[in-house]
Amino acid sequence: MTTFDFATETSRITSRPAVATRVANTVSNVYRAWKNRRAFYRLGEMSDSELADIGLTRADLHVAIDVPFGRDPTAILREIASDRVETIEDLARKVA
Repeated sequence: MTTFDFATETSRITSRPAVATRVANTVSNVYRAWKNRRAFYRLGEMSDSELADIGLTRADLHVAIDVPFGRDPTAILREIASDRVETIEDLARKVA
């Protein structure tokens, strides 16, 4: 067996698990996005005061729902809420 033949066989053998891993990761990401979207829609059923308790507004939900299906709207909400907290803390430091 020459070096060239061995290299060809090795790459073919190692590429199968890599493809399987990518497929599994893609399926996992789609499932996670689907679950998070279901949780996101449950946020829409909450009252405005309940949303305020977790640092969100109804307008934040409308902003986050505009992401494509593959992206996670709850990640957008997390960014919005953390930015809002940082802004409030900065304002509090300026007043104090």
